Amino acid sequence: MGPVPGSYRVPIGRARGELRERGSRFLALIVPVSDDDGAREQRMEIAQSHPDATHHCWAVRLGAPAAERLSDAGEPAGTAGEPILRVLRGAGLSDVLGVVARWFGGTQLGKGGLARAYAGAIREALLGLETELRFPTVDLVVEAPYERVGAIKNLIQPPEIELVEEEYGEGVRMVLRVAEHRRAEIESIFAAWRLLIQSSQLRL
Repeated sequence: MGPVPGSYRVPIGRARGELRERGSRFLALIVPVSDDDGAREQRMEIAQSHPDATHHCWAVRLGAPAAERLSDAGEPAGTAGEPILRVLRGAGLSDVLGVVARWFGGTQLGKGGLARAYAGAIREALLGLETELRFPTVDLVVEAPYERVGAIKNLIQPPEIELVEEEYGEGVRMVLRVAEHRRAEIESIFAAWRLLIQSSQLRL
């Protein structure tokens, strides 16, 4: 299977990485988030967990196409939030927050040195990060006679087409979770079979 259109990777759980540069300590954390409120709560929690850090710089990417936000948190403009964001973007991650806490070690690193250190810390965290593929889907609810059940199940091709639910009565009611780019194809098949279809809201 080739790349799924609109797909991106999301973190499973948290990951952390650390590096030291000329006395300064950089602790990076990558956490899954689903919205701005969740990202804000996670940033506050991390800041409270490391109150003695000199800076808490961060970047967040949400959804697809990704909405991006960042903060240099008092570091020179472009030396912290942007390098963190570039690493997350380069890894194809979304629904993700990257935070790097820095403890100043007494030696100035310069803008280039800072940017390399913040990016390097996030890359260290990426080494231990587990991810999963996510893409826009829609739930298609189909009502079918029993003789069509086998044909419908033959359409199932995880992860793009998955059976979420099935109920048996006079006929069969099935819920298929379908990648958005396969939706028209599946709907046209059901229409040719004269099956009743309902669709839910697009899921990201």
